[in-house]
Amino acid sequence: MRITVLGKSPAWQDAGGACSGYLVEAGGSTVLLDCGCGVFGKLRRHREYWEIDAVVITHLHADHILDLVPYASGLRYGPHSVRPKLYAPPDALAAFSGMCAATNMTADHIELAFDVTLYDPADVLAIGALSVRFQPVPHYIPANAVEFAAGGARFTFSADCGPNQALCDFAAGTDLLLIEATLPVSDGEGHLTPREAGEHGAKAGARRVVLTHFSDELDVGWALAEGARGFGAPVEAAQSGATYDLGA
Repeated sequence: MRITVLGKSPAWQDAGGACSGYLVEAGGSTVLLDCGCGVFGKLRRHREYWEIDAVVITHLHADHILDLVPYASGLRYGPHSVRPKLYAPPDALAAFSGMCAATNMTADHIELAFDVTLYDPADVLAIGALSVRFQPVPHYIPANAVEFAAGGARFTFSADCGPNQALCDFAAGTDLLLIEATLPVSDGEGHLTPREAGEHGAKAGARRVVLTHFSDELDVGWALAEGARGFGAPVEAAQSGATYDLGA
């Protein structure tokens, strides 16, 4: 399994960066995990948009879904006749139609471009070679951590979340925990600090911890040091274009 970081920014983009977006590939299957601001252009540096088998959305904040609008435009008006699967959480259709209408597209712009399925967080999805499952995590709106498994390898993405034991249990023994580390000071509610992210990795017994969803205005050296203190071992910081290979 290979994971490629397309965008790791929080709700506002890094200089030249993008918000939440990750490419997950295994056994010939290619999935886009989240599609925030700037992700569509970054995606095209690695895979063309018509080559994506499915898009999986963790929650409905703009920095995780906004580039579904240009993605849908490419699918509808570009030269390639494909309609990828789009797996989105409950209430997504209202969010999508509102977002499209607000940008002067037809309210069904995304629905016409993608084959949309609203998942229940209790669902386990099969996307080609990938098995995908979800875990609700605390955030300001409903949000879901996601696990991808293939060929004995496991990749867990925290989505946006505050401190919680459910993520640690869900990610227990994962090969790679990609975990948000948004805040310099904890709010105890909807986001994590780097130290809290490391602590969650330690509680999960994750083999590898990569911090993400932090601004380029946050001192990355400080974030890594804090994450390592929480994890009890070195952690890494996500960068646009970075890849992580799991399994044989």
